[in-house]
Amino acid sequence: MKKIVDFYYSIGSRYSYLASTQIETLEQEFDCQIVWHPVNSARLIKQGGISPFEGEPVSGQYEWNYREQDAKRWAKFYAIPYIEPRGRVNFDSELLARACTVAQRLGKEKDYSRLLFRAMFTSSLSQIYEKECVTCAEACGISTDDFQSLLAEKETMSQLNRTINRALESGVFGVPTFIVSGELFWGNDRIILLRHYLKTIN
Repeated sequence: MKKIVDFYYSIGSRYSYLASTQIETLEQEFDCQIVWHPVNSARLIKQGGISPFEGEPVSGQYEWNYREQDAKRWAKFYAIPYIEPRGRVNFDSELLARACTVAQRLGKEKDYSRLLFRAMFTSSLSQIYEKECVTCAEACGISTDDFQSLLAEKETMSQLNRTINRALESGVFGVPTFIVSGELFWGNDRIILLRHYLKTIN
């Protein structure tokens, strides 16, 4: 039986994007199944307590210039494209979380989320709102009518709320977060520790 790894992520998170590019390799290497759980990280952090992104940075780690430089270094290490979205792409984080939840309801969250990540971090788009979300849905084989209908349904918001609450109950305080066998690994840079842990339990 494959080991299940829960992956909590947010489309606007540069580190979630970076981590998402390593998932296929992890699944192949450890014969595990990584389950994608979209959240709005801004809301997750706010519900969980104090946000390190509000007000003056609490440490150099949260300085935006450093985070951009750090993300670019990771992208180079992973040999993947990366274009910093801050100051370039306008988006609604709640809309993106709901859009991914729609795809999740239709069993297409992986492909859909990857397309939104690419739109955010590798394209020349200056905004990602409903029109762009619909375009990604169509590219995944989701009809515009189905997508927009589910996007407006209360159940989509309810499912997103349940995901955020479940994440908080599991100890998630930010994204990306991986959870396997009750062990929590936060951050793209903790994938090396996740890999080591998966080796010990396989």
